[in-house]
Amino acid sequence: MRETSFTESKNSASGVAVTARAVNWERWGILYARWTLGAAFLSGIADRFGWYTGRNVGYGDFAGFVSYTAKVNSFMPAYSIPYLAWAATAAELFLGVALILGVWPRWVALGSAALLALFGIAMAISFGIKSPMDYSVFSASAGAVLLAFYGDRKAAARA
Repeated sequence: MRETSFTESKNSASGVAVTARAVNWERWGILYARWTLGAAFLSGIADRFGWYTGRNVGYGDFAGFVSYTAKVNSFMPAYSIPYLAWAATAAELFLGVALILGVWPRWVALGSAALLALFGIAMAISFGIKSPMDYSVFSASAGAVLLAFYGDRKAAARA
């Protein structure tokens, strides 16, 4: 008995149903990736502006975030730390909102991947490789890269 390829099975009635389900799961996966990456950026901003209280608060306020920025970027000159803290805050605010809204998805996802990679590299330089690995910084960056290039794969499948 001859095996049918995936392409051939797409043309059968059951193949269409399987493909439709797969596309639906892909859409949910993309939405999940966008929303969770966006929410993670916005959660960090909420923490640095004191919008979280109680246990598990990271920075507590912006001064705490600036102090953490200095530790993560220990190799940078002291005068650049406030700039880096504000630049990271602005970038995370823009990227977080744009990811959740789905604005410019490819470019925003690539920007997210780059920001996360830079953060992970800075953490690795200052604290060692274990720190960004424990906090899944590079995994989140890789997820953002996949999110960015999903559209290319989708366009290639239609051609």
